[in-house]
Amino acid sequence: MDKDLIVCDPGILNGKPAVKGTRISVALILQCIASGMTREDILNGYPTLSKEGLDAALDFAASQFQGEEVKVISGK
Repeated sequence: MDKDLIVCDPGILNGKPAVKGTRISVALILQCIASGMTREDILNGYPTLSKEGLDAALDFAASQFQGEEVKVISGK
């Protein structure tokens, strides 16, 4: 993945990580995925977003959690 495709510019979206050349944040892409949109849905819904940009955003998001420990708590 091209790490240069994700930028944090204070002048764009208040510095949130976004796909370079767009106003599409990594958070927006994650919200789309969480709402059930497919990769095709996202690319069709955001024509300025390239497949490479989508891949870079998902890779960036995943890299933020590397090394994080996930604890599963069973409720009773």
